[in-house]
Amino acid sequence: MDANQRSRANPYGMDEECRNCPALCETRTRVVHGYGDVGADFLFVGERPTTRADATGVPFAGEGGSTGDGGLRRMLERLGLCAVDSPADEPALENAYLTNLTRCRDPDRRPTDEEIGNCEPYLNAEIRMINPEILVPIGERALTELGTEYTTTPVEELVLPDDHATRIRGRGFELVPMIDPREQTDEQTQAWLEAFVELMASDYRQTKGRRER
Repeated sequence: MDANQRSRANPYGMDEECRNCPALCETRTRVVHGYGDVGADFLFVGERPTTRADATGVPFAGEGGSTGDGGLRRMLERLGLCAVDSPADEPALENAYLTNLTRCRDPDRRPTDEEIGNCEPYLNAEIRMINPEILVPIGERALTELGTEYTTTPVEELVLPDDHATRIRGRGFELVPMIDPREQTDEQTQAWLEAFVELMASDYRQTKGRRER
């Protein structure tokens, strides 16, 4: 599966008519696959598409938070990972890739374990092909799923807010968990940004090529 980096939206051409989850097929507007730079060092993973993402196909689009409308985008802009003047529905990401555990949205409920399992091949393929240095689980569900798959830390020890803005050694990756931007306080946002700026200034690429999977 080759990447088409002329388009940041679904650059791997994954199935946009997927029907693996019949209930979600009835509630979604579209399938929301990953978006961003296929050569990224930093891969951000949420739980499910936002309402705006369901409409536009861009993960995390339009989510608010303490950082204002589009909380994660504002954070990426401050880190230099997203061009400030790029369109809201076509953010110009550099060295960052956005995706979710699940690709479709039900407006009234969170995804089931079965639905997350149905989407797991899409996420695993993105992680394998992008081969990032840092995984950023956003929210408790993403931390549990990525922590189980990509670290040796017992899952019961992976918890937010305790692990917010910390660095967790993984199997060939480091994880830097984040509380959902919609739920962060200003202090939590600043703490995560400061921790990530320090990481970006470090020799974080030392993990590359040391996969144990």
